[in-house]
Amino acid sequence: MGMDSDLFCSDLVRRFGSNAAVDHISLDVPAGTFFSILGPSGCGKTTLLRLLAGFDKPDEGEIHIRGQRMNDVPPNRRPVNMVFQHLALFPTMSVGENIGYGLKRQGVSAAERRKRIAGVLEQVGLPGLEDRNPQQLSGGQRQRVALARCLVLEPTLLLLDEPLGALDLKLREQMKVELKHLQKSFGTTFVYITHDQSEAMVMSDQVAVMRDGRFDQVAPPEELYREPATPFVAGFVGDNNLLGGELVAVRDNLARLRLDDGTIVNGRVGSDGLAPGGRAELFIRPESLLLTGGALEDGFSAIQATVKTTLFDGANSRVEAEAGGQAVYARLPQDGSAPNLNESASLRLAWDPMLARVFEAELP
Repeated sequence: MGMDSDLFCSDLVRRFGSNAAVDHISLDVPAGTFFSILGPSGCGKTTLLRLLAGFDKPDEGEIHIRGQRMNDVPPNRRPVNMVFQHLALFPTMSVGENIGYGLKRQGVSAAERRKRIAGVLEQVGLPGLEDRNPQQLSGGQRQRVALARCLVLEPTLLLLDEPLGALDLKLREQMKVELKHLQKSFGTTFVYITHDQSEAMVMSDQVAVMRDGRFDQVAPPEELYREPATPFVAGFVGDNNLLGGELVAVRDNLARLRLDDGTIVNGRVGSDGLAPGGRAELFIRPESLLLTGGALEDGFSAIQATVKTTLFDGANSRVEAEAGGQAVYARLPQDGSAPNLNESASLRLAWDPMLARVFEAELP
């Protein structure tokens, strides 16, 4: 385990009947990092969080927090606090009383409590709101009070279970940035659970992509995006186009596919052991596709497609086309240089093979 590890787990297993909700998970979270666990509903991330908090016990494996084994330590004795989606602030207590609740239970004196409550409110950007009723606050302010209530206890780890899930979109966007700043200013290690990839990507130092009780990949957001280790990560993180075909050759780092309509295209080998003869999937990001009428650049691959529709969204505007029966999205150039995009117009989409990733097709 790393010397500056706040959380170190090895081979955690939690079974319910014959199903392993957590299936041999290991993780090492350095002190002061924002670590997210990202995955679809039912992948086991909430079970994992409950093991870390102590609400549930692993069947196998070890949990260490700051070098101390935690397997047999009850939740209230662990240096851990948890923030849930339903903030559960006490409505009959003032903001100050809400934040001081845990300190009071720890037997901290009234004067010391006042000092620490004022300090933490300052840090979350709500100075002087001690006497307010939580009901008088905006959703974003209540969110910060819920965080302050945990952070005032100076936990080693703060566990966050989809805390932004109940907020509306605009507030969620705002809180994503705010949470990242709060985590940095407090320096507390955050372990954050979400099914929302943009949350994980914007906030985290490291993201573990979880599926069926296991981690597919643990990496910084940019690496997950540029170097996905599995087809699942390639499809789950960010927008990606998938083109299926037969793998006809693998040379050096390039894989050559024959798409179902006969077109030959190339992409970078995405994983070891890629062997010709089987089905393969090429993933290419919408922003890596060039809408081109002219000559192809050397070594580029291209497909013919038919325009279905354009989706206008400012800087993220895209064209949806169809190629060989599959929907394909391409980012529209900002300078308005796009060719004719009327419905049913023919379009050539080209890419640099080094920006595409090829994996063995996953069995359905």
